[in-house]
Amino acid sequence: MLSLFLALATVVATTRAQLSPTFYGSSCPAALVTIKTAVRAAVLLDRRTAASLLRLHFHDCFGCDASVLLDDTGNFTGEKSAGPNAGSLRGFGVIDTIKALLEALCPRTVSCADILAVAARDSVVAVGGPSWTVQLGRRDSTTASLSTANTDLPSPASSLSTLLAAFVRKGLSSTDMVALSGMFLTVSSLQSSPQRMSTVCCASWHGQGSPTIYNDTNINAAFAASLRSGCPATGGGGASAPLDASTPNAFDNAYYSNLVAQRGLLHSDQELFNGGSTDSLVRSYAASSAQFSSDFAAAMVRMGGIGVLTGSSGQVRRNCRRVN
Repeated sequence: MLSLFLALATVVATTRAQLSPTFYGSSCPAALVTIKTAVRAAVLLDRRTAASLLRLHFHDCFGCDASVLLDDTGNFTGEKSAGPNAGSLRGFGVIDTIKALLEALCPRTVSCADILAVAARDSVVAVGGPSWTVQLGRRDSTTASLSTANTDLPSPASSLSTLLAAFVRKGLSSTDMVALSGMFLTVSSLQSSPQRMSTVCCASWHGQGSPTIYNDTNINAAFAASLRSGCPATGGGGASAPLDASTPNAFDNAYYSNLVAQRGLLHSDQELFNGGSTDSLVRSYAASSAQFSSDFAAAMVRMGGIGVLTGSSGQVRRNCRRVN
């Protein structure tokens, strides 16, 4: 496992070295400010958009090539209907708007993959989170893989060992995994889709209609009971508690404090604090928002280098939803 992690980390680092924060310095100098302005406007209209854009980047970045943005065609089925994505991803319209603005300024210059990476950073900053330097120069894929999206993205039923293995396969560490686990949960992205929220939280890993919904023994009993009360018998529809009820629309470390208090919403959440190897890191993040912010920013940079296309690989799409 260690040798695999080291090998993958080397690949990610080598790929990242081909990127540069000044990639558009001469070809499209207004690119970053254009993205930032559009993201700020979108978040002002709907604060949930920050979580949505961050989550889009994460779901794309187990191969950061904008494949998640591609619509289905007659020739292939894209990733939008994959289990981890269907009914829960949003923010596509914001990316479309940004792309249209950049195409008017600098045609066929700024990739959709880079737009996702920058928009994620600017979204975090817009809701009070840390900033980081985004490496640029990614190119866009010309296809997508439904099967890869289904297998690579961790499920809400994952054990700690499964979560760690999923991140190691992408060259990320256990610290990266714990830090990134709070990425969209701290800003309650699943609130963006009440139907998806109810489905995930009420039925996804316990079975539709099962009496064992929210019956994990490692979750606070009173908290579990309050969650069960919001779940309809069939596991669909109805209301569900926010992922971070204390500060649902702010980027902070409350997610980790909730885990220490045994108030993890998903099974995979509470696995991070359940007597295993990541308990101490969760406690550290719960105690220090500064440490969480620092580790999160560093992990976002590393994640942003996974599976990128550079040079002559891929293309710069004119429309993020379809290949040229």
